[in-house]
Amino acid sequence: MDDAGQADWVAGIGATLVRGHGRLEGTGRVAVTAATAGRGEVSVLTARHAVVICTGSRAALPDLPGMTEARPWTNRKATDSSTVPNRLAVVGAGGVGVEMATAWRGLGASVTLLARGSGLLPRMEPFVGELVERGLRESGVVVRVGVSVTKLRRPDADRPVTLELSDGSELEVDEVLFATGRAPLTDDIGLQTVGLTPGSWLDVDDTCRVRAVERGWLYAAGDANHRALLNHEGKYQARIAGAAIAARAARQPLDTAPWGAHAATADHYAVPQVFFTEPEAAAVGLLAEQAEQAGHRVRVVDVDHGYLLGVTMVGPGVSELLHSATIAVAGRVPVDRLWHAVPCFPTISELWLRLLEAYRDSLA
Repeated sequence: MDDAGQADWVAGIGATLVRGHGRLEGTGRVAVTAATAGRGEVSVLTARHAVVICTGSRAALPDLPGMTEARPWTNRKATDSSTVPNRLAVVGAGGVGVEMATAWRGLGASVTLLARGSGLLPRMEPFVGELVERGLRESGVVVRVGVSVTKLRRPDADRPVTLELSDGSELEVDEVLFATGRAPLTDDIGLQTVGLTPGSWLDVDDTCRVRAVERGWLYAAGDANHRALLNHEGKYQARIAGAAIAARAARQPLDTAPWGAHAATADHYAVPQVFFTEPEAAAVGLLAEQAEQAGHRVRVVDVDHGYLLGVTMVGPGVSELLHSATIAVAGRVPVDRLWHAVPCFPTISELWLRLLEAYRDSLA
């Protein structure tokens, strides 16, 4: 990958880019093994205020017989392959699984999606998985629920891979993609030198400071802290962490109250996410079940305390509606005020009017 443009941006903001493998080396120190091939030069950087870990995550593959020989795709290979397999099996029915099934079917592959549970997108409202499954089936994807892979066989790289399934059947495909979860990329970054366990997620507070490290100099943003494994949430956390680090360095007071300038509150209450399937699925905030568990009164299109707790949508173009929903949830905009947010006719934003009407009717 050519990242020259990003490197120029880093230089443009006055930062110094050091390429190499960075590892913690005790309090506030990072040893960097240079990326120069064969030379292995090591330099040590010392932080006056903070070190931030932003190493992301990797695909977590299940420990199954034949996995190594099968050479499965993960999300990375699935998004950089220059050829389309005739037959593709997608294992996993979360966001990556349904998106990749949609994409590769659209590119012409014969796709089979294998879901271990009883439906797709199990962390969303139940109707989301039902509608996405219907869309996948209508596009020609074979969806099999309640089945998992128990073993893989692939004699050599040029041969198909055979999946042995939990229901006793077998499935032969040209490639298999596993979308079965994520693991932190913290195995080889020197966590042991600061009393942490290599390969672990990093527990942070709302300023993204790692709780278990004394003196508060270590931060983690993005997937590595396991709060919300989404690209845009990592950027959000970086903004919060940067503001907190700067304030602490200047010995200024921090505003860590919910929704304060130095608190990543949205990680708890207003995480937006979109699944680019056909139809699209989008959501922000709490699910109905989560709201009930938190003690809120919940009905369909109902709110508690007069503001929205969460919004879930399925349909064409809903990804472009999600930010308005995110503003309503994060800003706790009163429903009475939403009546005065007039959607233009004829646009898809009129969905908000229909939701408000449904809410009014539910109170009748």
